[in-house]
Amino acid sequence: MAAWTWRFEKSDGTEVAPAVQPEEFTTQGDAESWIGEYWKELAEGGADQVTLSEDATVIYGPMSLHAEEAAAPQE
Repeated sequence: MAAWTWRFEKSDGTEVAPAVQPEEFTTQGDAESWIGEYWKELAEGGADQVTLSEDATVIYGPMSLHAEEAAAPQE
């Protein structure tokens, strides 16, 4: 069975410990749902980006955990 895992990094690619400990994921969808639920806590805890892997294969990333500044409403 495949294991889906997240790598938590600073913006320079240095690995950091996550503020919220992830569970073991058996599907990509479960891993993505989890990151969707906890991304704010992870970013506040010091992670800038994440990379998703299936076993030893990188699926995608690094993906920023910071909301786009451009998406903020203009005052």
